[in-house]
Amino acid sequence: MKGETDRRLVSVIVAAYNIEEYLPRCLDSLLGQSYPHMEFIVVDDGSKDSTGAVCDRYAAMDKRIKVIHQANMGLSGARNSGLSLARGEYIGYVDGDDWVERDMYKAMLDACEDHQAQMAVCAYWQGAGADENCFTGKAEILTREEALEVYICDNRTYHIYNSVWSKLFRRDLVEGIRFPVGRKSEDIIYTTKAFLNIKTCVYLDTPFYHYTPDREGSIMNQGLGERRFQDEIPFWREQVSCLKEAQMGLLAKKAAYHFYRRMLFYYVDFREREMGGAARELAGLLRREREEIRRIYGNSFVAAGDKARMALALLWPGAYYQAVRLYDRLVIPLRQKKG
Repeated sequence: MKGETDRRLVSVIVAAYNIEEYLPRCLDSLLGQSYPHMEFIVVDDGSKDSTGAVCDRYAAMDKRIKVIHQANMGLSGARNSGLSLARGEYIGYVDGDDWVERDMYKAMLDACEDHQAQMAVCAYWQGAGADENCFTGKAEILTREEALEVYICDNRTYHIYNSVWSKLFRRDLVEGIRFPVGRKSEDIIYTTKAFLNIKTCVYLDTPFYHYTPDREGSIMNQGLGERRFQDEIPFWREQVSCLKEAQMGLLAKKAAYHFYRRMLFYYVDFREREMGGAARELAGLLRREREEIRRIYGNSFVAAGDKARMALALLWPGAYYQAVRLYDRLVIPLRQKKG
């Protein structure tokens, strides 16, 4: 098994845009991988700084690196360009301002091969200050239904995030799936469609990936309101539709429930950021969908506390926001003291 696994080609697609100071750390971590049979496709997505030169310098150092220089198409377009060139039996993604642990791809590939899984998912570090003891180092084998339940509901020990960079996909799993060009938060639907194609997934509770949060100029920090209304919300709705089409009715209802829970978070976040227009728009969305929300929130899997919070938000959004602030200021500190 090991000898056979060592011959599997893994393609890692790296999207790079104006990250000259971060990209060397990323590429060094990839070139240092303990698994040898890899190719790295680095897509310089119309960078205006010296990112393209960094790509070329590393390609000259190691023949496993292939570089694509293209006019700016955004993250989706960069990843799709990389996919068109990838030859691997397994596909991974890394954002060029992040970096990975030395054994990431070996561990994920071994997990897929050992358990005949079509996808491996790993835990990740987000910035400094994370508690190493919160990771068990265990591997958990999940069926399609189990993986989707964890991904959608996030109610188990393990957390499966949307982003493709924490995953290794067997090529046939994602054949034909592409990232929607010109959109942000594209991982939501890509990951959903991939999970719908699997039979088995392996979750590795080891933080192999280092995610760089809140980088100035990061795509995640630009046009928050626009991104949520034009990209995230439509993609979350599409997720529900995909589950319905796959005849997974209960999971579709749970996805709708978590969609509306997320809308309450968005509302509070908009208020905290003093984005009054976006908050009002979201409150209007909830009011227009009041009957659908009541239908979804009538299911037995909906927590009583969530039912009360949604009822208040629908009746009086401003009062809901003040209640959340009061809870955060008074109740959470008391619970932390007791803990």
